[in-house]
Amino acid sequence: MTAIRHLARKSDVVLTLRDADVVAAALRQALAEASPQERPGLERAAALVEATAAASESRLRARWVRARLAAAGFSGDIASVAAVKALRQAEPGLSLLAAVQLQKDAVAHPE
Repeated sequence: MTAIRHLARKSDVVLTLRDADVVAAALRQALAEASPQERPGLERAAALVEATAAASESRLRARWVRARLAAAGFSGDIASVAAVKALRQAEPGLSLLAAVQLQKDAVAHPE
């Protein structure tokens, strides 16, 4: 999931994008055409894509929050006010409400 940049105002909406179905279809096609030597790696990749595709939206948002905080250099407690502040600094288009909701997802789904 990527951030939407250049919003004119703060946003309470966070859009979850999934493209695992496109990746899974490409892997299935590659498996259909694979040599015996390539099959084990492609089968493992397909299993990973299926597992990722099965993740709930709140788990995807939790991963996104953790990735954004890590990219911003935040290494503190994810349940802290400092985490919300760091997330809003990393994603200036987020409203306080959206940042708190995202933080709750991250707290609910520890990695």
